[in-house]
Amino acid sequence: MAKIVYPTRRRKQSSDAFELTGNLFSESPFGDAAGDLEHDIHPSIRDFVVNVRRREQSRAAGVESSIEVDRSVLRPTDALTFITFGSGSSGNCAYLGTPSGGILIDAGVDADTVTRGLRDHGINPKAVKGIILTHDHSDHVKYVYSMVRKRPEMGIYCTPKTLGGLLRRHSISRRIKDYHKPIYKEFAFQLGPFEITPFDVSHDGTDNVGYFITCGGHSMAIATDLGCITPRVDFYMRQANHIVIESNYDAAMLASGPYPMHLRARIAADHGHLENSVTAAFLASIAGSRLRHVFLCHLSHDNNLPDLALEASRKALAAAGITRITDGTAPAQAADGALTLVALPRTEISPLFTLR
Repeated sequence: MAKIVYPTRRRKQSSDAFELTGNLFSESPFGDAAGDLEHDIHPSIRDFVVNVRRREQSRAAGVESSIEVDRSVLRPTDALTFITFGSGSSGNCAYLGTPSGGILIDAGVDADTVTRGLRDHGINPKAVKGIILTHDHSDHVKYVYSMVRKRPEMGIYCTPKTLGGLLRRHSISRRIKDYHKPIYKEFAFQLGPFEITPFDVSHDGTDNVGYFITCGGHSMAIATDLGCITPRVDFYMRQANHIVIESNYDAAMLASGPYPMHLRARIAADHGHLENSVTAAFLASIAGSRLRHVFLCHLSHDNNLPDLALEASRKALAAAGITRITDGTAPAQAADGALTLVALPRTEISPLFTLR
């Protein structure tokens, strides 16, 4: 069974500096910015130095303009719009938007389905300002090139390592690089009306990220595929009003199911997927007045059921004192302070959720 893991520090063999798991130092696109910083320096000073160095290196590499945030255009909004077009191993893609525009999160569902889903909910597909990718597995990136080829102004936002993995893993035109906008973990960037911060998650793709997205008074944390709760996941989820988090499998169903042993081991590993009870325990540990919506995503077709995932989370939340829970079909109840808990559909287009 996967577990909640809070690895704090591990010492590098080649220096006295510490590598903070999932923190700023875990990814270094221009080399080790913290390599000569001693571990006994106060963390706030160390992080400031690393931040300055990496921004200087980013500017020198010509990528500063793609990650710089212009806060003057991040206007408050009364509500966000959230739709999913698929959530699971058959394909993952979601839309998050405001009246001024929105973004797609992953591109594992075909463009026609996405376009139809947007229009059915009264959203012009041209409102999409870009696509942000979580990692390079096929169920998250399969249709990304066909989407941007039709709408090249959108752009693909992912880390350089994720783009490299995408090109290695999939038969895809190298022209996709023409649409790439490089982003880096722990560096906020602006896309449409949103300020977005990528953060590290534990999964077996290439350079996997979750996203912390803010707009006006809203904050959403997204972690679609992860095998354990790392410190950076914990950090961003605790700040969010709205959460999208994996609840992939039921331990008993996985143990008695049709998967071969090596695949079961891969799923249950710390770089695999989250089990229902682990997700539930984590939600109970962070739930409070700040949290308004929880969307359980990436439920396994063979090793889970929506009712099992929801029941596990409801029980854990109730044990933590969170008993006013709605399924999202009663807006008045949600507006009255109840927590909305939803298991996102695997292969169908979801209802339109209004996040207030």
